[in-house]
Amino acid sequence: MKTGTVYLVGAGPGDPDLITRKGLRLLRRADVVIYDRLIPHVLLDETKVDAELIDGGKQPARQRLSQAHINELLVDRALAGKDVVRLKGGDPLVFGRGSEEALACREYGISFEIVPGVSSAIAAPAYAGISLTQRHISSAFTVITGHEAPDKDESAINYEGLARLGGTLVILMGVKQLPAISERLVAAGLAGDTPAAVIEWGTLANQRVFVGVLDDIAEIAKSQNVRPPAITVIGEVVNLRKQGMAWFDRLEVEALETENSTGHGIEFGGATL
Repeated sequence: MKTGTVYLVGAGPGDPDLITRKGLRLLRRADVVIYDRLIPHVLLDETKVDAELIDGGKQPARQRLSQAHINELLVDRALAGKDVVRLKGGDPLVFGRGSEEALACREYGISFEIVPGVSSAIAAPAYAGISLTQRHISSAFTVITGHEAPDKDESAINYEGLARLGGTLVILMGVKQLPAISERLVAAGLAGDTPAAVIEWGTLANQRVFVGVLDDIAEIAKSQNVRPPAITVIGEVVNLRKQGMAWFDRLEVEALETENSTGHGIEFGGATL
């Protein structure tokens, strides 16, 4: 029997319109789709009628399938001659364990392709009106995880290096650890009055953005009951939001005004309001 191919596809940050054309084409023809929790679930409506859909989503402190089990499923279905799409939120290789899945396929001689996706590290700030780089403010940005592998003896993140580097810092999956991360950055020398923002459910109609400074952003997030998925942006570029770049906020206001005037919900940000 001919072995199938595994496609590691980035579904994008949440707005279903942000999946790539190649990713959507592969999704529509896949025999099996193993999908993550944070993918736009409306994309599953694009699959074949007889496609096998497997929920491989993970949540904090709870998971449906272990990573080892997901790897086994990829291998098993491909060896059975099926083409498999592993649909992952954001980009498969940006804190997405795509490399682990690719190497599992390689171990068994299974062909695989990686289809990049729009990472929330870039998309959520853009939808919040925050440019990660700006030639007069920031010439670099750094993306770190706020949730490292639990089996590490100590953090692999060099906070002193981050404080010295400057530019823009983006923290993914760091809501729970935000107080500790903020404290470590300040202790490493980053000014406590550095602008900071937390973006919850970025790119979706229920997106929320809260702005403060490094010293108080963790407390702001707590007081507003911010929950994952959320990212944090730290740097002077956060101020661009209040200078007129908050374009998505304006769309939301216009959408609500239209709904109020017509009495009907409208399509907005990938969901109906």
